[in-house]
Amino acid sequence: MKKVQTGKSPKVLVIDVGGTNIKLLATGQKDSRKIASGPSMTASRMVREVKNCAKDWIFDRVSLGYPGPIINGHPLREPHNLGGGWMKFNFREAFGCPVKVINDAAMQALGSYKGGRMLFLGLGTGLGSAMIVDGILEPMELAHLTYKKGKTYEDYLGLRGLKWLGKKKWRRQVARITEKLKAALEADYVVLGGGNIKKLKKLPPGTRLGNNQNAFLGGFRMWADCQTASSLKNV
Repeated sequence: MKKVQTGKSPKVLVIDVGGTNIKLLATGQKDSRKIASGPSMTASRMVREVKNCAKDWIFDRVSLGYPGPIINGHPLREPHNLGGGWMKFNFREAFGCPVKVINDAAMQALGSYKGGRMLFLGLGTGLGSAMIVDGILEPMELAHLTYKKGKTYEDYLGLRGLKWLGKKKWRRQVARITEKLKAALEADYVVLGGGNIKKLKKLPPGTRLGNNQNAFLGGFRMWADCQTASSLKNV
């Protein structure tokens, strides 16, 4: 990591931690980079590999999208699809600069928001969820709520569900669950993001496709002076 002089515009490194890959992008860079993750990816290993991967980039603060709930800037529990050591890890000390930690779905939601009441659902290894109402971001944990037959929403819409149901039935469940959650939460629209959106043939009514690149935009917005409840609607 190369330090920058104080007093200049923030140089942000955005880290999007996923169960399959960890994706990186820094202020001023055009192309993102990625690192393979998985069950052996601990918090300390993530920092080592990110520092090595981004050693030629200049940044003085970090936005970290984490696949799980966050409380007071720290993971509430260990991730389901990664290694351990995340809950009590000191990210600021490890990176040597200020770090903001946010739920990964919330970070992508922040980059996808275009006003009103938006529900974000991330169709990836698991199921990410967040809602923004009139500029106020609320990370959510819908994934582990019971849906039916003793299984959760994530069991149906996550990677396990895709493999268990097959593409055709999985697509039907995406449509049904999206409609159900949109109505229950009174969302104006739903953004579907995550790596498995490419497996959808058509979009359910009232939805639009997100883009994984929006996670980076959300990470940059976390440090922007304009990130207030009133101005987010106009970004």
